[in-house]
Amino acid sequence: MSEGTMQRAVKRDEHDRRDQREQRARGLRRAVVCAAAVPVMLIAAGCSSDSGSGDKSADGSGGTKSSTSSSASPSPTVQAAVYKSIPDACKVLGKNTLEDLVPKAKSGKKGSSDDASTRASCSWSSLDNNGVKGSQFRWLNVSLLRFESDVTRGSGAELAQGYYETQVQDAKSVSGAKSLKSEPVAGVGDEATAVRYDLKKKEGSFKQETVVARAENVVVTLDYNGAGLAGEKTPSADTLNKLAQKAIKEVVAAVAEANDGGDAGKPSGAPSKSASKSPSGSSSKSPSGSPSKSAAKKS
Repeated sequence: MSEGTMQRAVKRDEHDRRDQREQRARGLRRAVVCAAAVPVMLIAAGCSSDSGSGDKSADGSGGTKSSTSSSASPSPTVQAAVYKSIPDACKVLGKNTLEDLVPKAKSGKKGSSDDASTRASCSWSSLDNNGVKGSQFRWLNVSLLRFESDVTRGSGAELAQGYYETQVQDAKSVSGAKSLKSEPVAGVGDEATAVRYDLKKKEGSFKQETVVARAENVVVTLDYNGAGLAGEKTPSADTLNKLAQKAIKEVVAAVAEANDGGDAGKPSGAPSKSASKSPSGSSSKSPSGSPSKSAAKKS
């Protein structure tokens, strides 16, 4: 082989090797680019496949559900009132009892603000006129107030208990009262208190008896007073007290009877000590102008 032919062959070999190197380099660059692109594609594919899949509901309906559900707050509750009604105040005392307390009274006078479901009152006046020998005067008033349970204020029994305390305190706070005495009365509803005192009026000297009782969610206030007028002897405070306590027992029993004979003495649980100052039923004033503050409040 000639020298020129050999040189041309060497150059061809070098050219072929250079082409191969360039091809390998281009192939390597393509491999690097593809390798770098694969993770990006995988990430994009992953994001695309995840979107919306976590929002599907467990039942496969495709709807979305909140990750947390808020539980509804429980509704406030309060113990239901035991007594749902009250009797007619003018019919809570028997004929014999009325004859003992107000012997010369005719029919009772119903309160003007009576509400058949929550309040009632009735009053009786008795004047036994003995001419020049003087007269015996008696006045009786019975008021009933029923409390309904309220989720914001408390149970009916708790509200009644507060009002009961207010009535007792009012009976003890009458201006001008003398020889005041207060005592619990056993066997009447859930709690009962009798308050007695003397009160001097222009018509004469009065003996006042106020008995307040609570039976569940009903409060009964009984005001009873008597006086000897025009020189007649003043009645006995002990006698008036016994008659008043006898009468309020009948009234509390009438409340139970008006509610299908429920037990008027059944304890009401733990009553609240907070007083509820709801107005009570109205009453008629005696000729002396009712000496009891608790009676005077009823209008």
